[in-house]
Amino acid sequence: MDLSFLIDLLGEPGVATAGGLAVGLVFGVAAQQSRFCLRAATVEFGRGILGPQPFSPAIVGPRISVWLLTFGTAMVWTQALQAFGIMDLREARMLAVPGSLSGAIVGGLMFGAGMVLARGCSGRMLVLAATGNLRALLSGLVFAVAAQMSQRGILSPLRAEIAGWWTTGGSNIDLTAWLGIGHRGGLALGILAAAVALYFAWRNAVGLRVLVMASGVGFAIPLAWLFTYTLAQQSFTPLPIEGITFSGPSAATLMFFLQPHEANFAIGLVPGAFLGAFLAAAFTGELELQGFEGGASMRRYLFGAALMGMGGMLAGGCAIGAGVTGSSAFALTAWIALTGMWVGAITTDALLDRPAALAAPAH
Repeated sequence: MDLSFLIDLLGEPGVATAGGLAVGLVFGVAAQQSRFCLRAATVEFGRGILGPQPFSPAIVGPRISVWLLTFGTAMVWTQALQAFGIMDLREARMLAVPGSLSGAIVGGLMFGAGMVLARGCSGRMLVLAATGNLRALLSGLVFAVAAQMSQRGILSPLRAEIAGWWTTGGSNIDLTAWLGIGHRGGLALGILAAAVALYFAWRNAVGLRVLVMASGVGFAIPLAWLFTYTLAQQSFTPLPIEGITFSGPSAATLMFFLQPHEANFAIGLVPGAFLGAFLAAAFTGELELQGFEGGASMRRYLFGAALMGMGGMLAGGCAIGAGVTGSSAFALTAWIALTGMWVGAITTDALLDRPAALAAPAH
């Protein structure tokens, strides 16, 4: 993929921003139409484990099927592109810099709890905000502010302190190399995950359109990797190789609108995802204004969003950034953060929401 013409026409920042916008559009359309959501998948799984028939096959329902297909698709394409020498992610920030194991654990737990409180992860909030959900819009703004405070603001010393407790050393750990399976082994695991997802999707009668869109969300991840890798190879100045995440980009986009500076891939990604979700919802007649149900509900959403903001910065990414993007690259800390998100979400739902759900029929 030769980007020299576009670089000459738009300049490197312009091409990076346009690429982020295009990738964001793909993600936004596919995420809105597939209802992709890690929070929904974790709640479905947790309630299946703790239900009247613990660990029954019913714990793998339609929401987990959608999430797992997205996860498997991202892994298949990311590992295939590396296995066949099309790109090399060893210089990507997620793998090249030291990984924080303590940050992944603490941040993953915080993010998981926060997304249950806010009823959606940061990526899902962005998609919902585009469809007219004012709860998600305000929660997304709080998320971005908390992420910025954790990255460079008043919370940054605390984040740095926690992140420094336990690190991987000189760089993060690539699990495909550490386990000795190579990228072809990673590709095989991705194919297995996608196959399992398709089987349970068939069992749960998930529609073809939803499956295609779930695959589209997963495909957007390697699309981002490949675009930023190609641009970095052809650029005259050092540019980061990055995938899709909404922790850092949400904070960066907020600051860009408050104090404009040179744009980049992240600055295009968030508006692109918002626009894609808006267009998809408008085309299918799903635009609808929604607000908070009361003060208690508002406090819950905003506190959850703040937890996700700091948790995402600690964990090295959000439910998309660490949970899918980082995991597709087999970064050790991403897999630990993803595990923490599942544990945090299931625990929070079990303590707060599941008792209320069980009591509801009695009233």
